[in-house]
Amino acid sequence: MNAGGSTLAQTPVQAGWRRVLHLGSPNKRRTTEFGLLVISIIITISAYIIASLGHTASIPGNILPILIAMLALSLAAHIGNRKLAPNADPVILPIASLLNGLGFVMITRLDYHQAILQAIWSTVGVALYLVTLVLVRNSSVLDRYRYLLAGGGILLLIMPLVPGIGVNINGTRLWIHVGSLTFQPVEAAKLMLAVFFSSYFVEKRELLGHPLAGNKKSTIIEPRALGPIFVAWVVSLLIMTAEHDVGFSLLIFLLFIITIWLATSRKTYLFLGGILFAVGAGVGTLLFAHVKERLVIWLDPWKYAANIGYQLIQGQYALGFGGVGGTGLGRGHPGIIPVVSSDFIFAAIGEEMGLLGTSAIVFAFLLIVGSGLRIALRAKNDFSKLLAASLTAIIGLQSFFIMAGITRILPLTGVTLPFVAYGGSSLVANYVLIAILMRISNEGNS
Repeated sequence: MNAGGSTLAQTPVQAGWRRVLHLGSPNKRRTTEFGLLVISIIITISAYIIASLGHTASIPGNILPILIAMLALSLAAHIGNRKLAPNADPVILPIASLLNGLGFVMITRLDYHQAILQAIWSTVGVALYLVTLVLVRNSSVLDRYRYLLAGGGILLLIMPLVPGIGVNINGTRLWIHVGSLTFQPVEAAKLMLAVFFSSYFVEKRELLGHPLAGNKKSTIIEPRALGPIFVAWVVSLLIMTAEHDVGFSLLIFLLFIITIWLATSRKTYLFLGGILFAVGAGVGTLLFAHVKERLVIWLDPWKYAANIGYQLIQGQYALGFGGVGGTGLGRGHPGIIPVVSSDFIFAAIGEEMGLLGTSAIVFAFLLIVGSGLRIALRAKNDFSKLLAASLTAIIGLQSFFIMAGITRILPLTGVTLPFVAYGGSSLVANYVLIAILMRISNEGNS
């Protein structure tokens, strides 16, 4: 007993662990986070073993190194939160860790070489997660550099067009090649533009949201207030034209519209954005072969089963074979789907984990979105509120686009499933994204 007679004295081992984990003062949020991380690791390791048993009928020989690596990454991120963001949301990091882990299991099942690269990028992602928490000690710091970030975001968007470093992969010019690295700069650009949009619209919301007509508020938006929308629309079309991209052009445009709507609360912007999107989609379908191709295979992939519709049809078969419970990890044939580990990993999960597995993925993203919106509501200033909502919108929109495309709710857009799909650019950018959310959450709960 201690001097007060209320608790047992700590052993040297317990005291040492408390110093390592920075448990000097009780914190229910971090305790909850640690427990959820343990659960996510157990689920991931169990899935890894089951997948190996299903595929090779043996327990993987590298299970111990994988376990140690997962523990190290989760523990590093958790300790970082305890020291740098002790009052931040306890749910987001464990869910991101679980999605990352399940994605790694499926990628290992499909392509071991890609799994090694994904593990490396996961390490880089967690490292940059911690670096972001160290550098961004207050979210208001980002507000000061909005024009610098806007310039950086635009520069990153046009970099794939630069001869010599821009790379065309599968008909889309979204990659740049530097040395032995190939990555998508648009993944970082979307974060920079989210910061700029949030900062700019907070400052200009009186003009954009409540233009005055005499002494009364007008229901008609002044022409000068409409300029930013048309600029965003034109930029989106130019990106789609030059880089043959649909997904990220749509993502950036919708991010712009959602951010201005949240800043001003004017539904007119949503209505106008919808009209411009419809016009842009129509023009794109008429002028650009890659846009028309995705539309026709969405409407009737079976007509093009032998060529451009093959990938989508195989994804449909995978979801059908999976049924409710799935074929079992390691027991399906998702490798038949072209580019499955990056573009169609949701279909691979549907085949081997069934409707239960895909529903769990959907609910995981819903929890991240719900947590992000709660962070936005609790943020201490308007800029942080809008930035948290914008970053949450990025996760929500990107995950919805790819899952809706695979299930044929929407045409395929070419974006990747955050944290789950193979791709270092996306993985690293999304870890930075949740680090900013955690910083805003810590400020709101302090």
